[in-house]
Amino acid sequence: MTSLLIPDNYVPRSNLLEGKTLLVTGAGDGIGRTAALTYASHGATVLLLGRTGSKLDAVYDEIEGAGGAKPAIIEMDLSTATEESYINLAASLSEAFPCLDGILHNAALLGERRPISDAGYTAWMEVMQVNVNAQFLLTRYLLPLLQQAPRASIILTSSGVGRTGKAYWGAYAVSKFATEGFMQVLADELENISKVRVNTLNPKGTNTAMRRTAYPAEEPTKNPSPEDIMGPYLYLMGDDSDGVTGKAFDAR
Repeated sequence: MTSLLIPDNYVPRSNLLEGKTLLVTGAGDGIGRTAALTYASHGATVLLLGRTGSKLDAVYDEIEGAGGAKPAIIEMDLSTATEESYINLAASLSEAFPCLDGILHNAALLGERRPISDAGYTAWMEVMQVNVNAQFLLTRYLLPLLQQAPRASIILTSSGVGRTGKAYWGAYAVSKFATEGFMQVLADELENISKVRVNTLNPKGTNTAMRRTAYPAEEPTKNPSPEDIMGPYLYLMGDDSDGVTGKAFDAR
């Protein structure tokens, strides 16, 4: 699979996302937290979805403290949420907002790092539930609200092991291959009938808790921080990428 980079000289405008309402999953920590703060700093109203209320509260307070638009908190555990949960969420958001301008699907589970021959079924299904099924259900039921926007963007988080398979990455790698396939199918379906664009973004090695768990012997500071890779997240979410769809991007 050929992956793309955003233009080297890309500089986002300070008001790039002004007037937009964006949903970020996994917004309490790591890349999701940084993306939420970054989107808010560029003018967006951010809907913070995550499973840990205290972490979401902290992001909420930081956005408000910086003078950003009042965010919203959606405390939701994607590993246990039912289809009805997503239907109810979509109904609630439809009552509160005229449209949704974008979704960053960032939440994910790493799961077990072991050979397929030793993989546990329960652990496998937990990863698939969060990394694949949750993003399907969230997209499926929020798509009408996205289609109400003049332009909308769906960013799906990929991984290098979801583009080239690697031993011992098990369910996580398979879930990211599924993410790439989901992006391609949805982008092709929407390209000629909607202003909703769909792309994947691979953050690559970044100094996050998940990366440190996956590579415990690695020196964390050898990788950039989430703050260092926000350019592609802004480009793909903002109107500068209007018309760009069905593509696989790398953050660097």
